[in-house]
Amino acid sequence: MTSTSAMSTALAPYGWDDAWAEQFTPYAAEGLLPGRVVRVDRGQCDVVTADGVIRADTAFVTPHDPMRVVCTGDWVAVDPAGTPRYVRACLPRRTAFVRSTSSKRSDGQILAANVDHAVVAVSLAVELDLGRIERFLALAWESGAQPLVVLTKADLVPDPATLAHLVQDVETSAPGVPVLSVSAQDGEGLDVLVALLGSGTSVLLGQSGAGKSTLANALKGEDVMAVRAARDVDGKGRHTTTTRNLLALPGGGVLIDTPGLRGVGLYDAETGVEQVFAEIEELAGGCRFHDCAHESEPGCAVTAAVEAGELPARRLDSYRKLKRENQWIVAKTDARVRAELRRDWKRKHAEGRAMVEAKRKGWR
Repeated sequence: MTSTSAMSTALAPYGWDDAWAEQFTPYAAEGLLPGRVVRVDRGQCDVVTADGVIRADTAFVTPHDPMRVVCTGDWVAVDPAGTPRYVRACLPRRTAFVRSTSSKRSDGQILAANVDHAVVAVSLAVELDLGRIERFLALAWESGAQPLVVLTKADLVPDPATLAHLVQDVETSAPGVPVLSVSAQDGEGLDVLVALLGSGTSVLLGQSGAGKSTLANALKGEDVMAVRAARDVDGKGRHTTTTRNLLALPGGGVLIDTPGLRGVGLYDAETGVEQVFAEIEELAGGCRFHDCAHESEPGCAVTAAVEAGELPARRLDSYRKLKRENQWIVAKTDARVRAELRRDWKRKHAEGRAMVEAKRKGWR
């Protein structure tokens, strides 16, 4: 059995610290080994331990709740020996990156656990989709991680002024979030990114074709992830990465690379949405009504800012869309929210009928 000090030294590059060690104390008393899940595949997972990477079955800790299944980034307790070996328990997560399932149901799907930095990779080979970036950032903020937007393939934008303009566009849509342009091809910006990710755990997110695997290889300093060329027509790529993989970086920190995400549904991300649209939330404090929907209400400070050119109309449209989507997801499982939405709908319907009736009387 590996000594406690040797175990801590071996697991430190993967994020093991005194707090994790303290939480693991009861499992250590049972003779179990601590380890971090580096990959999950069909009911089994690869776990890095002080004795090396082992293959373990998750049957004992896979519950019916999809939010509690073993996930890449989890710290777990595993059997010290035997065939097969099993994951016996998961330590409580510090953070979790969660999206709603692509089936549009109210279920959540956890993508990565115990993450400190959420890196949203966006390709400069295609036109920027600011709305999608805002969606990723809402999930990132909600997870408890610090978001970071990385504009990949910067070598495809040779004009410095154009590149600066693109960075500024993203910064406007990402208040409080660092935005960095990088090129894995020529190394531009990689040193800054390595410094930012040099401690803690980072998860790499983005659509297929965003250059995530290429970026992961550049950060790792070797070709550990397979790479395929994106289509010239729309810049989209195939799902080269099919599982979530945790990699220890040579400069410090660990990176979780994820498959390309086509659907990025919100999952109870109200706080995250408010963080992404912090300027709208601040403006809303000046609205006449505390429950202002920022549509046609009198005394709305938000719509006034749009009319004055102080707030882009696109930002408000995106805010409304994400707020509605999040309310719908929450209402699927929360009866109180459903009742509030029903009352709100009835109120707006009554106001609409009253306006129509007032117009009719005015025509007579």
